[in-house]
Amino acid sequence: MKELKWIETLLEEKRYKAIHEELRDENPADLAGLLEALPIEKAVLVFRLLPKDMEAETFANLYSDVQQEIIQRLSAKEIFSIMEELFIDDAVDFIEEMPATIAKKVLANATPETRQQINQLLKYPENSAGSIMTVEYVDLKRKMTVSEAFDRIRKIGLDKETIYTCYVTDSRRHLEGIVSVKTLLLSDPAQRIMDIMDTNMIVTDTLNDREEVAYMSEKYDLLNVPVVDSEKRLVGIITIDDIIDVVQEEATEDFEKMAAMLPSEKPYLKSSVLELSKNRIVWLMVLMASAMVTGGILSVFESAIAVMPVLVTFIPMLTDTGGNAGSQSATMVIRGMALKEIALRDFLRVMWKEIRIGLLVGASLSAVNFARIWIMYRNDPTYMQQSFQIAATVSICLLFTAVLAKLVGGSLPLLAKRCKIDPAIMAAPLITTIVDALALLMFFGLSVIVFGL
Repeated sequence: MKELKWIETLLEEKRYKAIHEELRDENPADLAGLLEALPIEKAVLVFRLLPKDMEAETFANLYSDVQQEIIQRLSAKEIFSIMEELFIDDAVDFIEEMPATIAKKVLANATPETRQQINQLLKYPENSAGSIMTVEYVDLKRKMTVSEAFDRIRKIGLDKETIYTCYVTDSRRHLEGIVSVKTLLLSDPAQRIMDIMDTNMIVTDTLNDREEVAYMSEKYDLLNVPVVDSEKRLVGIITIDDIIDVVQEEATEDFEKMAAMLPSEKPYLKSSVLELSKNRIVWLMVLMASAMVTGGILSVFESAIAVMPVLVTFIPMLTDTGGNAGSQSATMVIRGMALKEIALRDFLRVMWKEIRIGLLVGASLSAVNFARIWIMYRNDPTYMQQSFQIAATVSICLLFTAVLAKLVGGSLPLLAKRCKIDPAIMAAPLITTIVDALALLMFFGLSVIVFGL
């Protein structure tokens, strides 16, 4: 990394002024990546060399463990400066992830107003709309003129997280409408806000799930979502940068659950081997225990296997096909549920569709396997007389396995939702285990009947 080596060289030469000047033109997100790549002592030194107007935004882009290390090494005055420049929602995110001792130190060095705003947001439940909103928005009054609105934006806009959308409230903070800066720019300076504001608003409640807010933003193409309390008073807004963070975090969490892992709050390279092992071992233990069912089924049909050992050679194909077919259905249903395309009321529609899909793909797979098995064993001296029965048994079982796998894969996420369990848990590993057991029971049960074992 050329930039990293360059910074380290300047640090060794103690050319601090050169570092300060060069970093002035960098993006805060890139600066955060640079600081995270440096040893912590050097990172703190470089952080102190940043232009004052870039400190807070760079700090907000750092991982929580780096933020903690930096805060522990800063003076009270430096902490105060950062806290006053941070947007409130970023400050809340930072406080939530810090140990109690660090959080107290930070809050002690914030102004009473900032401390009150932070404490207010910290009271909202985790993952709720209230917990990710910011209280830094531009509010206007309905009787203002466009000219007066611009005067207010110039006066308070610098400290607000966004000014592109302004919110019209009454004396009790009830939300009456919204107006964009674009609308203000294109309107007559003497026109009243009440005449140009949009009263058809999409809002969310403070206690709504943050994932629901992300869905609303995507559905209605919103850059900001206003948040109201139980009395319909405007208490904050959720901006697009926080919505993107929610989408990323929720997608990561679902991905990890679908891969049979407990969700991790840290990036892969920032997580210790022990932490990653703990996140993975729980589900591996559960799946290992559940896989014992498969072993139990094989032991029950041990005598049949002894008579017809060729049957064992088809087990991997049946179980793999069933697991893959079930995973396909589960993935599509989970995605559909996440995008609000599939609801619990669609259960029967999903089942009917998966049955038809299972029959089509199962019939195709069965036809190919019937031809393959019959050609393979028709000239085999040991199984020549039974080649047709073997091919038919495996093919029929494969057909029903595909249908069964599609039904299990399509139904489990919906049933999980009905039981208030995260549907992502009902993904590939668990479905594979269930389908494997059912496919083996079906295969050996049919084989016993056909071959009289």
